[in-house]
Amino acid sequence: MLPTSCLCTQLRRASRGITRRYDDALAVVGLGAAQFSLLRHVQRLGQPSISVLAEAMGLDRSTLGRNLRVLEEQGLVQLGEGRDLRAREVRLTEAGLQRIEQALPLWEQVQRELNARLGVDRRAELMRLLEELA
Repeated sequence: MLPTSCLCTQLRRASRGITRRYDDALAVVGLGAAQFSLLRHVQRLGQPSISVLAEAMGLDRSTLGRNLRVLEEQGLVQLGEGRDLRAREVRLTEAGLQRIEQALPLWEQVQRELNARLGVDRRAELMRLLEELA
């Protein structure tokens, strides 16, 4: 790769490299990093509306909608009426919960590897800087 002083380019390169590591690990259970992240957000939020989920993930609703359709076609989530009829809720299916259970040890292994590579202090500093930039 060409050297660069562009922060955007370096962050995008790093993001692609990290995402590739997670994608490779999660491919065994038929998920990518983005799909796993989406499933975990739904799990952590309960039955969020699409708007709440989009905000929690930092995605626009149209991008989230495209990603949800893929998971819905795989039978991992269901979209349904929310408490407020204007908002649709996202629910994990039993298959979605099972897929998370299968994927979680794979995700945790990549986490351990990357954390070990960085070390405690550098990881903490990276997380702090990324939060600040976000």
